[in-house]
Amino acid sequence: MRLMIRMLPPVALLLAAAAMGHAADIAVGTAAARPGQKATGVIRVPAGVDAGVEIPVIVIQGAKPGPTLALLAGAHGTEYASIIALEKLARSTDPAALSGALIVVPLLNVASFLQKVPHLNPVDGKNMNRLYPGKADGTQTERALWAVTRQVLDTCDYLIDYHGGDLDENLRRYSYWADTGNGRLDAASRAMVLAFGLDHIIIQRNRPGDPNPSRATTITRQAQNMGKPSIAVEAGHAGTTAAGDVDALVGGTENVMRQLKMLPGTAAPVEHPLWIGRYSVIASDRDGIFYPLAVPEAYVTKGMTIGYVTDFFGEKIWEVTAPVSGVIIYIGAVPSMKKGDNVAYIGEIVAEP
Repeated sequence: MRLMIRMLPPVALLLAAAAMGHAADIAVGTAAARPGQKATGVIRVPAGVDAGVEIPVIVIQGAKPGPTLALLAGAHGTEYASIIALEKLARSTDPAALSGALIVVPLLNVASFLQKVPHLNPVDGKNMNRLYPGKADGTQTERALWAVTRQVLDTCDYLIDYHGGDLDENLRRYSYWADTGNGRLDAASRAMVLAFGLDHIIIQRNRPGDPNPSRATTITRQAQNMGKPSIAVEAGHAGTTAAGDVDALVGGTENVMRQLKMLPGTAAPVEHPLWIGRYSVIASDRDGIFYPLAVPEAYVTKGMTIGYVTDFFGEKIWEVTAPVSGVIIYIGAVPSMKKGDNVAYIGEIVAEP
């Protein structure tokens, strides 16, 4: 008896291989989803020199093949609008309508959220968006970032990092786009940031030879170093969860998903965005009570007074003036001010890159 072997044509072989690859689970932490499924779980960070932590994660694998997009919020656990937005997005996303997969980390800095501590992880006093790729044997922040790098960034093709005004920050909605000098990477992330739709875009100069490069490595820079297009977005201020801010983050994400062909439909890029080439940070040189005299999105000229600080008896001890002409991106939202705190960011407008 002769065994008959039927050979598939090359195209059919490729399609079969793609289907077999897509049929596998996508697993991050304890969350594993097959095609057409949504799964929840945690990224477990074991105890080390300090306590361990469990970071919530949601994996949504679409019914059809496509790219894997990672969404992460809550690196600063009191930037609430972004956290709520990702929870809302994860609940509303239908795997049957999705091509590709979403990895959603709605709350990275669990201790900050639970203890209502802005900016830092209260367990070790470190910033959870400055120390990537982390360290397997470091403090909790470093171990958590190592886990995110190995389990989220290693798995995804694209990344969006979500922020919003912390408890002491009053800001307007904006996004970040990085000029890395890598044409393929920059074109992909530029398309993402324009599709997201926020009309103020800060340009980050991340080229290897740029003067005064940042010593801090954020999650977006880590993703870029790994060759993965990424953007950061900001909406919300002073701990609020206004519907407009949450909806802007959800709607912007869905537009990026359309631009990446993960959802049906098209995403028109934002028209006439305001490109901010750099921003100046004003830091307080003394303790006191802060009184703002300007609001986010206000245009200011160099030398203009944008606020002042009094001592605890009400005597004015410092006038805060703009070091450059530009637009206010952020200004302090609460009276508390200590030496070294950020008072305001002022962005300088440039031509479209």
